[in-house]
This record gives sequence, structure tokens and C-alpha cells, in this order.
Amino acid sequence: MRVIGLMSGTSYDAIDAAAADLRLDGDSLVLRPLGMVGDAYGAEVREALAAALPPAATTLAEVCRLDTLIGQAFAATALRADHELCDGRAELVASHGQTVYHWTDGGQVRGTLQIGQPAWIAEATGLPVVADFRPRDIAAGGQGAPLVSLVDLLWLRGRPGTPVALNLGGIANLTAPDGTAFDTGPASALIDAAVHHFTGRAYDTDGALAARGRVHEPLLSRLLDEPYYALPAPKTTGKELFHRDYLLAALATPADPAVLADPATAADPAAAAAPAAPTDIGALSHQDVIATLTRLTARTVADAVRSVRATEVIASGGGTRNPVLMAMLAEELPGVPVHTSDALGLPSAAKEAYAFAVLGFLTLHGLAGTDPRSTGARHPSVLGSMTPGRDGLPRVPRGLKQPVRLVIG
Repeated sequence: MRVIGLMSGTSYDAIDAAAADLRLDGDSLVLRPLGMVGDAYGAEVREALAAALPPAATTLAEVCRLDTLIGQAFAATALRADHELCDGRAELVASHGQTVYHWTDGGQVRGTLQIGQPAWIAEATGLPVVADFRPRDIAAGGQGAPLVSLVDLLWLRGRPGTPVALNLGGIANLTAPDGTAFDTGPASALIDAAVHHFTGRAYDTDGALAARGRVHEPLLSRLLDEPYYALPAPKTTGKELFHRDYLLAALATPADPAVLADPATAADPAAAAAPAAPTDIGALSHQDVIATLTRLTARTVADAVRSVRATEVIASGGGTRNPVLMAMLAEELPGVPVHTSDALGLPSAAKEAYAFAVLGFLTLHGLAGTDPRSTGARHPSVLGSMTPGRDGLPRVPRGLKQPVRLVIG
């Protein structure tokens, strides 16, 4: 079955679509990658989304508008993926949608909201759509995340040692072979917030700003005091916690529009070499702040990796394209090899989109998409809701065995 997986993460910079040919072979699920396409959100959608996300206030009218606009954007990407990757012969779309809120209370997740109305995808492509994956696990007492953990467990089964799958998106998450899975904290969320705050740009291209800064230990220590890091797994977090105002509070810097951009840095982020690190947090250069936030991500991820006694890290996500972050992570994990998922046959930029293609396939066949060890749920669940395509829902065999491994081939 040809399945298109659609994903937009907490960085909300683009929609990724990965197409896969999926089939069950005994106790294995075989995935043949067909490729990936990506479309950036238009400026109108991105700006409206940024203005509506926590800690900003919004209205139900704006949520409705975004649900439609994001659904239409996902539909356009799905249609492109069908034509370019599947020769117009895709059979199913699995859409993660765009997370706009993940409601946690005392370590328990009470609800979650992913928008991007799947009816627009079904109407544009004519294909059935599986969407809204997370709420069922939450209803069963789970965290609703990280949902890629089941795919990671199937994919890494039988690999020697204790391999850990790591995703570096806006938020970082990992999965260990014993089923332990959790969000470690920010990956690019705070880095991106700082880059946009100081330069108006979306992210630190190739880690250029971090490379010109120096890690400021007092600021790093202040950031590491965040209580989230000490919580036991399973646990999840998001931009509800790690956002611009959170960063400004740590910097003790007023949210004054007059200081949102440094003209010299905005014109050329690599223009000035970093000065010696000052002792006053308020006097830090922009490059020093970004270097410190990059080290924060590397340190908290490494702490999480050590906590599960990993012997190998297999990383994916946009953070793998930041050479400074990857170098810092290697420094924090001496003796533990850090690879990208490309080495195991899954392109790091598309791994999450492929994972949701797998979850959609499992849902269509009535198979569970969660492992309770990873999310803390009371039981495994078949995930998501289905929107029929032009011809309704496809007929598939029922009573199939739950796969125990994922084979890339």
C-alpha cells in the first residue's frame, strides 16, 4: 500500500511529506521509501500561527481560520506528493496536522490539539485520510507523545547494544529499546526563539551564530534549573513552556520591540566575532545567548541519553543539520557514537513523516500505534480518526498480527 505521511513539527516552518510503500510480511512491517517533498508555510499562515501560539492569546475565530488554512496547505502538499512520488497512485494519507496546544497538568496530559482539517486533504486528493492521532492515547491515560516511539521500537529491534532513536525538532525526544520514551526538552525551540528575537530570522543557519558565540555558564546553569528536566519519564513538553517569553525571563530582558533586532546581526549574522564572555547575563552578545542555548540542548539531550545507558544514538530531524549542535552533542557523549538515521535507510529530514505514514497504515488495518511503556497509557490503542476519500474507505483484511519489527527495504 502506498501511503503519504504528512508532518509539521513544533518549529512550524514547513510541511514535510514522505511517501512509502508499506506491506505486512509475517511479523514484519516492510517499508520501502519512495521519497520526500516539502513545502514552506506561506508568510500569511506562518505569521498567523506564530501570533496564535502560546503564550499569545487567540480567539476561536482565528483557530477556525487557521484550521482551514493549514488544512488547505497540507492538502496541497499531499497532492504534490501523490503526483511526484507515487505517480498518482497513493492509497492513503496520514496527517499529523499542526500542534497548537498540548495541555499538561502536574505531569499528566489532559488534552491536545492538532489543527489542519483533514477534509481538505481528502477533497483535494480523493484519498482517505487518517488524522488526529494523539487524543486516543491521552484518553487511555497516556502522554500522547512521543508517538514515533512505536516506530522506533520496531525499527531498532535486534540492533546490538542499547541504541537510542533521537529526534531533534523544535522539541527533542528519544526512544530506548526497553520502551522508555520522552521529550527531553527543547531542541531548536529556544534557539529559534532567540534568533528571531535578535535578528528577525527564523533559525540559526548552519549554526553560524552559535559558532561565533561563547557558552555563558551562569546562564546555562540558570536554564538547567528548569524543573521539567528532573521529571521522570514518561513526560512531554512543548512551546507551551519553551517559548520567547520563557527565554526573556531567563535573560531578565524586557520584551521591548526596540531590542528585537540588532541591525548589524540582522544584516550579517556572521559579521562580528564574539567578544570575551561577560559575567552579566544582561550584557551577553546575541551570539553568546545562541551558543548557550545550543549547549543547553546538547546537555539536556546527553543527560537523557545517559539516563537510559545508551550505547549508540541515531538522530533525525532538523537539528541534525546544525553542525554546531551535533558537535556539542558529540562532546557531551564521549564514547557514544552519534549517527543520523540516513545511515539506517531513513532520511533524517523525513523520518517523522515516514513514522506517521506507518501509524496511518496501522490504523487502517486496525492495529495499535502505541506502546504503553512509551506513553504511560493503560493499554495500546488504535490511533486517529478517519476521513473517507472519494470512494469511501478501502477494504483491508482484519485480524492481522501486530508487527514486531520494521524492515527498511
